[in-house]
Amino acid sequence: MTDQPSAKPVKIRCDACPVMCFIADGKSGACDRYANQDGDLIRLDPLTVIESGVPAVAFLDTGDSASEWDGDVIKGHRQFVTAVGAGTTYPDYKPAPFIVSQQVDDIDMVTVVTEAIFSYCGVKVKIDSDRHIGHERAIVRANGEPIGHVMTGEYGSKMLSLGGVDHLTGGSKKEGRATCDALLQLCNRQAVDLEIEAGATLTVQAGQPPIINGVAEKLMRVGCGSATIGMFAQQWAPYVDEVVVVDDHITGVLSEHEAGKGLDMAPSGIKVTGRKSTPGRYFQVAEPGTGWGGTDVDDPLSILKPADPKKAWPGLRLLMISTTGEQWAYFELDEDLVPQPATISAPLLASAERVAENCEPSLCSVLFMGGAGGSLRAGVTENPVRLTRSVKQALTHVTCGGAPAYIWPGGGITFMADVMEMPSNAFGYVPTPALVAPVEFTLRKADYVALGGHTDRIVPLQAVLSSDIRTVAPITNHAHPADRKNYRWAVSKQVGS
Repeated sequence: MTDQPSAKPVKIRCDACPVMCFIADGKSGACDRYANQDGDLIRLDPLTVIESGVPAVAFLDTGDSASEWDGDVIKGHRQFVTAVGAGTTYPDYKPAPFIVSQQVDDIDMVTVVTEAIFSYCGVKVKIDSDRHIGHERAIVRANGEPIGHVMTGEYGSKMLSLGGVDHLTGGSKKEGRATCDALLQLCNRQAVDLEIEAGATLTVQAGQPPIINGVAEKLMRVGCGSATIGMFAQQWAPYVDEVVVVDDHITGVLSEHEAGKGLDMAPSGIKVTGRKSTPGRYFQVAEPGTGWGGTDVDDPLSILKPADPKKAWPGLRLLMISTTGEQWAYFELDEDLVPQPATISAPLLASAERVAENCEPSLCSVLFMGGAGGSLRAGVTENPVRLTRSVKQALTHVTCGGAPAYIWPGGGITFMADVMEMPSNAFGYVPTPALVAPVEFTLRKADYVALGGHTDRIVPLQAVLSSDIRTVAPITNHAHPADRKNYRWAVSKQVGS
């Protein structure tokens, strides 16, 4: 008797995203998040629950003054089911994967969790540095593909806008894939190498110092040149006759500045290049660069004009310093009123070092930004516009992986959230290409009923908790980056809906 040939493994179709993969037994789909296990579609990433200390809806008026909201939005006793690992609602007429109820301060609450597929999404990257990385509107590339641009500069920081639907879907397939890959890594707190058109090369990672042209930044500037003088004028005045704080935006000159005048400092006759604004404040003293104060200056004397012989004098003490205090030089004028290097006094050195002491560490911040005003709302309610109205009325609290979400004004549900406040690996992707991001909607059960929500799908919290979930401690911006990695989890295989 001959053996019968074994049956060919059956492929199943995944409906978790528009790609609709056919997945063989024991294999995962293109996203690596869903797999075929003995003919069942399973979720490979663990559902994630934050154990305590997560934001709750702030305005819970119970009518009892003893239990009314006291201004504390942190409910330390509450477990919070995030959408990380929950699965998606695609196609979007399906209810959200988990609609969980629990009591908070004797109020019945509902949290609706879903992993949303975002073609309309991107990240805003804040880079704490004075270094010139590229001009505003310069194209930012990853793996040679355009994925965003340089935004307007902010106080002590450079800003990037990366992603968005035009890069994800409006360009070539290669551009879309490169954009999606870079966004996924940034949102999951991984390092990404970027090149800026006619500018710098960067390595950016949330919560870590930026690396600009191969050099890791250390300090964010204490302020512009004028602000630095305002902070330290009184400490400098007894030990020096003039201070020039070199800054790409506003270079400060102490004796001309109102702070110097208030300390009765004599005019020094030291003149700097650039365009004078108000007394003691100068614009455009040099070109942008990676030198002193974000300029292209390596030799600070290059921004000085000849001293005014009617005001300057031999022996005049001159300190030149950058806005981070990382660069400084001390000079004294010779008989020809030319600055010559000299030995700095101990008190003046201490005051110069205090500038650096007052600078914060240079870090990269990554804020995910997505538009949740589309069809995923149908996973919350049969009448999607009611969810939008409820969010605008502050009846529904929006979080992203448990992190507080800032809701932009205007139409739709456009939100931003700090990826450092989310559990690790909170984001995924589908090769359409698009990001998969967690979104949670929390509101009172009575409001959810009035919303026309999928009340028949509500399950109690205890029905969700099991050994197959990942539990993490609350993550806050106040925690040390190493502490944010402390969590315990068990791999979960959630059956896809």
